[in-house]
Amino acid sequence: MNREALDKFFERGILALVLAILIFAPLAMGAVDAWEFLVVQALTICVAIFWALRIWLGAKPQLLWPPICWAALAFVIYAVARYLTADIEYVARQELIQILVIAILFFAAVNNLYRQEFSQIISFTMIFLAMAISGYALYQFFTHSNRVWNLETPYVGRAPGTFISPNNLAGFLEMLLPLATAYVLAGRMKAVLRIFLGYAALVMAAGLVVTFSRGGWAAAAIGIFAVLLILICQRGNRIPALILLVILILGGAEFGKNYLSKTAAYIQRVKGTVNSEGQIDLDRRIDLWRAAEQMWRDHFWFGVGPAHYDYRFAQYRSERLQARPDRAHNDYLNLLADWGTTGGIIVLAGIGFFATGLWQTRAHVQRAEKNFGGVSSSLSNRFAFFVGATGGLLALAAHSAGDFNLHIPANAILAAILLALLTSNLRFATKNYWVSLRKPVRILITAILGAGIFYLSWQEIYRAHEAYWLRGTESPELSLLDRAAILEKAFAAEPKNFQTAYDIGESYRMQSFEGTADYAQQAKTAMDWFARVKALDKFYANADLRTGMCLDWLDRHAESEKFYSEAERLDPNGYFVADNIGWHYVQIGDYAAAREWFQRSLRLNWIENVAAENYLDWIKQKMIENASGESHLPPGF
Repeated sequence: MNREALDKFFERGILALVLAILIFAPLAMGAVDAWEFLVVQALTICVAIFWALRIWLGAKPQLLWPPICWAALAFVIYAVARYLTADIEYVARQELIQILVIAILFFAAVNNLYRQEFSQIISFTMIFLAMAISGYALYQFFTHSNRVWNLETPYVGRAPGTFISPNNLAGFLEMLLPLATAYVLAGRMKAVLRIFLGYAALVMAAGLVVTFSRGGWAAAAIGIFAVLLILICQRGNRIPALILLVILILGGAEFGKNYLSKTAAYIQRVKGTVNSEGQIDLDRRIDLWRAAEQMWRDHFWFGVGPAHYDYRFAQYRSERLQARPDRAHNDYLNLLADWGTTGGIIVLAGIGFFATGLWQTRAHVQRAEKNFGGVSSSLSNRFAFFVGATGGLLALAAHSAGDFNLHIPANAILAAILLALLTSNLRFATKNYWVSLRKPVRILITAILGAGIFYLSWQEIYRAHEAYWLRGTESPELSLLDRAAILEKAFAAEPKNFQTAYDIGESYRMQSFEGTADYAQQAKTAMDWFARVKALDKFYANADLRTGMCLDWLDRHAESEKFYSEAERLDPNGYFVADNIGWHYVQIGDYAAAREWFQRSLRLNWIENVAAENYLDWIKQKMIENASGESHLPPGF
């Protein structure tokens, strides 16, 4: 096989692998969970291998390196450095792996998928995939199903499609709706394909509606209107764009007034946005944003650490927000909280380079293409992709101000590929960004790719081994000690996962509280595991709480006090901490103090806080009994 054939083989192979990732990740619930992301990671390793082989065996190895690539490379280097200094190694490592996967796909797409035909193949594939997922979302909505494949979601009345959260489906669709719109109006294609794309856009719009994602609606509108405004400025596309703009405005208003506003989900999601005082309630997102802002202020230059927001949130939570947030629901604030001003500057520089590149290429992608008869036409697939992908990324950028779609692998990867394909358009404007790959440069790039391949493969094996054992703990028929035994195998595979260590300790603690003959040894074993948790994640308040409980269970009350104090320091406004401190005071017979803590717990969380309610009733009866000298509790209570 000659070099030209090998070059084509590797190029097409990279395209096939990227398409496989782009298709699999949305269908696999966003590739959020371990097993699903491991598939994406494995395919990315193959992309890197194919690229390295193409560099050495291809016909004319070249490197396309626009300015945004410097910003992307700088962030990868910063991510590695920040991982090495992170407080919680396991969490930082998983975030680093995702960054490396997305970076490899971005650089590979810039340098291997820049052909116009590849942009069309990727665009049409993703548009029709989005149509299919939207069809599934419509099925979920009209059948009142809250199941995604074989799993249940908590979003009753809202359709998530193949994602777990409807907001994530909205993030996926808002990137592709502007792209489909641009191709329908400005693309050069046969009438049948244009009709299919138009139908796909309608189904996607319907799928977006049934997500009932307010941010998704607003973001998609911004992206589509940006596409239409650009097309209105083009003489050949002005009339179709104006007609569609009028249809969207009038049709959207009519649909919203006569149908959408009468649905239960709309009433709950949109009308419920305004609280009883007439003020806009952003689902307590403001509390999440304030916590992120304070984290950034406290760790101004380097942030709290990669993906550390969720694990540091307890120290910053407001009294009214008791659930774990996962992310800040604002990708920009989350960036500053996790990565600090340094990370923010690098990303801002990348945005600036990207915007400059778009401006440089705008005139070159607007050149009219010729149809089969040789007659110049205003319709252009190159221009349609340029406008549509830009509108899709603009929509995602808008939605990122109120959600965290960039932390959903499927959406982040799609955004990275669109960004890469748009970036590669700079080759139309100038040849200055092409780098000839002489042997020293090829050796350097191969060494970098080789290091990435080795590290991701190594992590793939360890994560798969851990995920295998963790999957084995899901059976409800397991006893506590059997579950602990399987968890210990998972911890042996991945000894940095503090959550596994905590679950092992909790299994032994719960078994000890059964009061069997070995209860004392089981409690000590549990405390040993909780000590490991604190060595891996010093911010985990629950490990201190459970250690305190074990000490109380062993009648070592004097030793337990400091653990409850530490838990309160780490989570000062957590209802669960207040519950456990109240339980501690019950154990030492200080019912007045216990009552104060349980009352505080109820103030922090009055919904399904059964433990605090029951203990308050019990304390009331106990205090009456102590005051009167008579028992007011039923026999045997």
